[in-house]
Amino acid sequence: MKKPTHGGTRSDLFESLHDDIVISILCNLSSTASSPSDFIAILHTCKRLNKLGLHPLVLSKACSSALAIRAKNWCEEAHRFLKLCVNAGNTEAYYILGMIRFYCLQNRASGASLMAKAAIKSHALALYSLALIQFNGSGGKKNDKDLHAGVALCTRAACLGHTNALRELAHCLQDGYGVRKNIPKGRHLLMQANASEFSFVVKNKSKPPSNEMDFDSQLVNHGSIQMHPVNRFMVEWFGLKENNVACQGLRMCSNKACGRPETRINEFRRCSGCGKVKYCSRGCQAHDWRLHHKVECAPVEEWMGHAIDDVEEEENMNGVDYVVDDRTVGILGGIEI
Repeated sequence: MKKPTHGGTRSDLFESLHDDIVISILCNLSSTASSPSDFIAILHTCKRLNKLGLHPLVLSKACSSALAIRAKNWCEEAHRFLKLCVNAGNTEAYYILGMIRFYCLQNRASGASLMAKAAIKSHALALYSLALIQFNGSGGKKNDKDLHAGVALCTRAACLGHTNALRELAHCLQDGYGVRKNIPKGRHLLMQANASEFSFVVKNKSKPPSNEMDFDSQLVNHGSIQMHPVNRFMVEWFGLKENNVACQGLRMCSNKACGRPETRINEFRRCSGCGKVKYCSRGCQAHDWRLHHKVECAPVEEWMGHAIDDVEEEENMNGVDYVVDDRTVGILGGIEI
């Protein structure tokens, strides 16, 4: 801001600030911005801020909210901005651009490479996403699954506090999926995952949940399943008509907060209770079951077209498993592997 001095001349206090001071201020802004517009608005203020705002140190500090580009606003300039953040070494940018390239732009190699760089920097979400890619064989054929690699990545993400990774690892141990079967250990990890979610709710609300429905609603309200900006981007991206994967015979993960699409037909696991929904992971299944699907899931007999008598219906409601087509199908929202 220019102010008159005693000699009648005007001086600009902003211009007198050293670049290092301005960069420090911009770093703080980029790390706390609630949206990309908050940060971009500052860059458009003047040429100096525009130049210093794109300094690698500033871009390396940008938080996920500052990088939360919406699908409807995606353009070459937005892509270029994320690439600048990647070149500056921003871990969140590695993950966000990696997910967008892998799933939305279908540049599998580049996307996986960027997520791997984030994983190397102990980014829990990147580790978990790479684990799901290995479990599902995403971007390749069914035979491209690497269960051992998926378990290793899940273990690392769980050690960093990722609850869904912990839950996925627990089911792997219970089922002997990619790791030696250990049911007691799997149950213990599931208890830890549930305790972690409960602890999160208690810490963020003075009044503890009184029942299961209260607990479920608080999980949503307090962000235990809050959408990461890149998941919101993918939900919006594949919600656009021109990007819809249904025309290719593919399905989206039925957890509405996920946004991951199948990369080949029948890639995701189907609910063994109704056969109508698919999930990319155990974590997505658990969250959707808790919030929506447990009141929507129809008995197996309905989607197979079989009529059942009242006795069988009563037994189904009590959680009894039935052998259907030489396989046991649980009717309480389980997932086939």
